[in-house]
Amino acid sequence: MGKSLFVTGTGTDVGKTYVTALIVKKLRESGKNAGYYKAAISGAERNEQGELLPGDALYVNETARVGEQTSRLVSYVYPEAVSPHLAAKLNHCPIDFQRISQDFQSAKERYDYLTMEGSGGIVCPLRWDEQEHLGLDDLVHKLGLSVLVVAYAGLGTINSTVLTIEHLRLREIPVKGILLNHFHPGNCMEEDNRRMVEEMTGVPVLATIQENAADLEMDAEVLASLYE
Repeated sequence: MGKSLFVTGTGTDVGKTYVTALIVKKLRESGKNAGYYKAAISGAERNEQGELLPGDALYVNETARVGEQTSRLVSYVYPEAVSPHLAAKLNHCPIDFQRISQDFQSAKERYDYLTMEGSGGIVCPLRWDEQEHLGLDDLVHKLGLSVLVVAYAGLGTINSTVLTIEHLRLREIPVKGILLNHFHPGNCMEEDNRRMVEEMTGVPVLATIQENAADLEMDAEVLASLYE
C-alpha cells in the first residue's frame, strides 16, 4: 500500500491542478511510482461522442505522463461548472463516500506515492442532501490525509491562506506546507506575502512557482518525504 498526500487550494482558480501536475511530474521524473486521483470534477466538457472529459485529471495524467486509465483518475464527473454538491443534485447522482474510499484505496495499491487533488477550496461541499452532509474537509479527515496548500502569490493571499490553514487545524488535519503559485521573484508584495504567511501560520512555504514553470523547484526526496 502506497503513501498519499492531499493537495488543496485556498480557493478556485489558484492553479491547484497545474501545481499538482508539477508535483506528480517531479516525483515520476525522479524514478518514483507516483500517481494521481481526484474524487469529483464539475464543469467537464464533452467530446464529439458526447462523453464527459475530466479535464483536470486528464491534464495531470498527460503532463506528468502517468499513463493511467481515465476511469481510474476520478470517481465523479459532472458537466455543470458549479460546486460538486449542486452538480450532483442537478444530475441526480450523489457523491458516495464509500465509493470514493474504495477508489482511493485502489489507487494507493497501484502507486507508491499517490497525490489526491481537491475541488476548489477545503470547505467545498461535496454532498448536501437529506441523507448526508459531506464536505471536502470531511473527506480528507475520514481518509486520514495530510495536506499541501496551493496559494496564489498575489494580493489577498495572506487572508485566504491563513484562513485555510486555521480551518485545517480546527479539523485536526495536518498541514505539510504551502506552495505559492504565480510568483514573481523580487516583487516586493509577493516576497512579503511569503514571509507573512509563514510567520502568521508557522507553516513553511516549501516552493514558489513562477508563471508557466515547467518544473517544481523542489528536491524530489524532500517532496516525497511529505507523503504518509
